[in-house]
Amino acid sequence: MDIAIVGAGIAGLVLALRLHEAGVPCRVYEAVPEIKPLGVGINILPHASEVLSGLGLEEALTAEAVLTAESVFFNRFGQLIYREPSGRAAGYRYPQYSIHRGRLHAVLLAAVRDRLGPGAVALDHRCTGVTQDEDGAYLTFRTTTGDAPLPRVRADGVVACDGVHSVIRRQFHPEEGEPRYSGVNMWRGTAIGRPFLSGASMVRVGWLDLGKLVVYPIRDDVDGAGNQLVNWVAEIETPHHLTRDWNRRGDLNDFIGAYEDWHFDWLDVPALLRSSAAVLEYPMVDQDPLNRWTFDRVTLLGDAAHPMVPRGSNGAGQAILDARALSTALAGASDVTTAFRAYEDRRRPATTEVVLTNRRTPPDVIIREVRDRTGDRPFDRIEDVISQEELAAISRRYKDVAGMSAKSLMTVD
Repeated sequence: MDIAIVGAGIAGLVLALRLHEAGVPCRVYEAVPEIKPLGVGINILPHASEVLSGLGLEEALTAEAVLTAESVFFNRFGQLIYREPSGRAAGYRYPQYSIHRGRLHAVLLAAVRDRLGPGAVALDHRCTGVTQDEDGAYLTFRTTTGDAPLPRVRADGVVACDGVHSVIRRQFHPEEGEPRYSGVNMWRGTAIGRPFLSGASMVRVGWLDLGKLVVYPIRDDVDGAGNQLVNWVAEIETPHHLTRDWNRRGDLNDFIGAYEDWHFDWLDVPALLRSSAAVLEYPMVDQDPLNRWTFDRVTLLGDAAHPMVPRGSNGAGQAILDARALSTALAGASDVTTAFRAYEDRRRPATTEVVLTNRRTPPDVIIREVRDRTGDRPFDRIEDVISQEELAAISRRYKDVAGMSAKSLMTVD
């Protein structure tokens, strides 16, 4: 059987690598005419880095990333609430990568072209739809550059990895409606700064009503002077938002006021934000889980299947787990339709739970819980507010939902 993959993002490229490893022929079709290193930082948690390590990419990714050593939570006054080890420091066999999305994508793309051949990714192919019959599935394309028609492509099966704006998802779910806005807008950027805390800390500070910040390094010694490239995400509740576009430019003046007095002994937040080369803006949106991904020879994967609120570092991770499940199903199946159904049966319930948990109780609700118990005031001792055992239980519940607490991921003593 041969598989056509629509979309050369993280999901599509990992799927291509997994299918190649399983001996399943495939080709990737991407709308953009030229692939450029876009975006800012991303975290790959151990359950997903296991998949990438299995593809022989650990050395290449380690050279590009910071291996996250701890996750730390503070209130908006800079008081420590909770910290826990991450990645290998927490006993996982696989690291947690904090990496620039463009560098992660470059590693995956280079591996696909090296292993599957330079023509494995067809650029300037904007998918316009898919049809199928008992003999195969048929994709139609137009060029992005000139809107000219391209030859129809036949495959035994089609996997839509075309992201939150998926044409194929819309074809099969035309009445779905607009994304669900969480009420929170976010701004993102990167800046160069001195290492803070452990030098490999992922930090969450404050809460959404008055301003929340996620900040972590994504590359070491970027200037030969020991400075790091630091990724930050500012999140604030607001009734207004624009349509989702990962590359929309934002305005620092729209949110910097919430962070003006965040001068902590480990990080000067307003100085970091102001030193950023560029700011991107994105609404925190998702869509209600679908009751169906698979339509005979066509199925959805990654953001095309389960767009989720970007909390808990899980969007790309769940797409990578999708790719593993689908490639495993295809490798052991006699036909595409059987494999696609088995994949959906395995992954749709799991990702539905992640989507809904990201709405209600992502790991940073630790900060909300402390804010509610203190009335958003400084505390003398965190132990007088909430026990470390209760904080650990909140974190552990999210790991259970995300699928990264299984004993198989932990180091064997």
